[in-house]
Amino acid sequence: MLYEEAVRQCDRAVEYLETDLKRKTANIEKVNQAICKVQDIVTELMASLDFDAGGDIARDLFSLYVYFNRELTEANIAKDATRVKAVRLMLAELASAWVVAATKATGMVDERRASGVNIAG
Repeated sequence: MLYEEAVRQCDRAVEYLETDLKRKTANIEKVNQAICKVQDIVTELMASLDFDAGGDIARDLFSLYVYFNRELTEANIAKDATRVKAVRLMLAELASAWVVAATKATGMVDERRASGVNIAG
């Protein structure tokens, strides 16, 4: 859910940035709010990492999240939609990967249940 909301907020920031270019008006506050929401979500994702259980994956995700926040900060300063789009693409890919992982994990649990011993007689 956090990834999905982060993607939505990236979309919102890009929409405001691209609308501003067409109209030549500044919607700086709305762009800032959307980007800051994405950064808050990324920070929450960073805080939820378990480095003991996650090992290299947790460390790699942490590095990626640091990169996201740095890119979003730069995008916010420069009002650069391209940087926001790049982060949005990676967040969407991560969201898809987590969906696949969860689906596989659920399938493994169901498979273990199905292969249990029938004691009903």
